[in-house]
Amino acid sequence: MAWHITDSVDEFLAGAGDFLRARPVENTVLLTVTDTLRQRGSQVYGDGPPVFGWHGDGAFVRTPPRGALLSEMPPAAAAELAVSLAGTDLPGVSAPGAVTEAFAAEWQRLTGVTGEVVGRQRLYRLVSLTPPDPAASGAGRIAGAGDRDLLIGWMTAFQRELGEEPQATAEFVDDKLAYGGMLLWEDAGQPVSMSGISRPAAGMVRVMAVYTPREHRARGYAGAATTAVTRAALDAGANDVVLFADQSNPTSNALYQRLGYTPIEDRQTVEFPS
Repeated sequence: MAWHITDSVDEFLAGAGDFLRARPVENTVLLTVTDTLRQRGSQVYGDGPPVFGWHGDGAFVRTPPRGALLSEMPPAAAAELAVSLAGTDLPGVSAPGAVTEAFAAEWQRLTGVTGEVVGRQRLYRLVSLTPPDPAASGAGRIAGAGDRDLLIGWMTAFQRELGEEPQATAEFVDDKLAYGGMLLWEDAGQPVSMSGISRPAAGMVRVMAVYTPREHRARGYAGAATTAVTRAALDAGANDVVLFADQSNPTSNALYQRLGYTPIEDRQTVEFPS
């Protein structure tokens, strides 16, 4: 089956929506990105027009200047997608490991460019929420408009710690504030940690942007913020709560497993040097 490529999110969801919703946990990023594009417009992630594609066995989304996000798919479909995207200014892809490898191998054959693995992430799904013991001091609250500057500053620092160049940080914060999607953990009235959550999509929500500034670390605040935002998602009716952790960070991976999250899938990001 050939790949269908479009710049219309509605056309993409008409063609790929059932495929994505059938496995909302594994397709969490594609679902939440397309939902944000529908809610906030095509320029929310950058000036370039988004590109979408679907196949009988897979789907992808690209929001320039970022690379493409690929779903699980057979290696042959990944190689066919590389052929379909050859000639574009694709800077990289993010996908389950075998998918990334198949795409990168075909991309190298077509372009002569060797991909470089720049990140490995592990997807977790909540099984049963287990609050940290002992509990951190303080309490969580939903962030509001008055917290915008603080959140933008923390998101910028968070992206830089991940080795990323901050992009669309204000847009990300504004989107989350629009639906109460950011939580601040406060101790003695001072914000000390944050956590975010996506809009529901097919009964799934994703915890994201869990960050504690360096001066507030090692006090249990990240676990407390993650627990609070997870509980809020469950209370709001989420069927599945998921999150990603950098595989190179044993602290966060151990924390999420203590809170009741279990590994589901590993993904890797490959960049293609220009």
